[in-house]
Amino acid sequence: MSFSNGFYYSANDFYRSLFGKKVYKIALSSGCTCPNRDGSKAYGGCIFCSSSGSGDFIQSQNESIEMQLEKGREFISSKIKDGVIIAYFQSYTNTYAKPEYLKKIYFQALSFPGVVGLAIGTRPDCLDEKIIELLSELSKNHFIQLELGLQTVKESSVKYINRCYENCEYEKAVKILKERCPKIHVVTHLIFGLPGESEGDMLSSLDYAVKAGSDGIKISLLHVLKGTRLLTDFENGKFKSMEMEEYFSVLGKAISNTPQNVVIHRLTGDGPKKILISPLWTADKKKVLNSMTRYFRENQIFQGKNLLAKF
Repeated sequence: MSFSNGFYYSANDFYRSLFGKKVYKIALSSGCTCPNRDGSKAYGGCIFCSSSGSGDFIQSQNESIEMQLEKGREFISSKIKDGVIIAYFQSYTNTYAKPEYLKKIYFQALSFPGVVGLAIGTRPDCLDEKIIELLSELSKNHFIQLELGLQTVKESSVKYINRCYENCEYEKAVKILKERCPKIHVVTHLIFGLPGESEGDMLSSLDYAVKAGSDGIKISLLHVLKGTRLLTDFENGKFKSMEMEEYFSVLGKAISNTPQNVVIHRLTGDGPKKILISPLWTADKKKVLNSMTRYFRENQIFQGKNLLAKF
């Protein structure tokens, strides 16, 4: 297997192998909420989650799927040349609704010109039998990427972030998806830098997701955002954000520990500048990527390859 970055299987490599073109994601709001917010399991959401349910970059959250896609396409029109679009249901929990409603909005997105598939952000505990049937049906003729928010497997961290489901539910969800929906591309979200977590804890979470059968990994650094419960602990000095090189060091080890058949979809996230409190060094994404490239080169992690082409 040959990778454009010379080292690992990037999202760019993966999508080009499927579609032969550059893929652009347009973030959408499905109108769903989350069992951590509506009282089904808890209130307030995960401790790090903003009021938009991690959908801070969605162009128009209260409009139809078609209008959201139209505005999203207009926003990225300067980037799109011969590329294609994946409709990304990003905010909150996008399988947490009646199957009839979900089927309607999923097909609305798939019917939009230029859309070649869906990315659906959700939780492992929101995949009941009817939802699995729907996803199985969709995946027979369409590319479906299902993104599961795991974040960590350290038990104390799971409780601290108010995730409200056990690790075994994640394993069960991945197993069922592999058995019932083998064409679905399963991606697992991880957060590095959670309070009280060591480098070993972060790498253990990655190893857990890989062994469970995740096809892809998304790694984010913990961001402290306005309007989150995490902010109170940060302001009270209960933890500090990771420094840039500290984060790069763990990333290098994480990538080295990831099998080359597992797609690495993200190595860094960028919180919205208007609500970002810490770490502020993440605010300039281009600078972060340049610094990351330089760090990996100087430490001979990527043999001098440039990362910027993949983000």
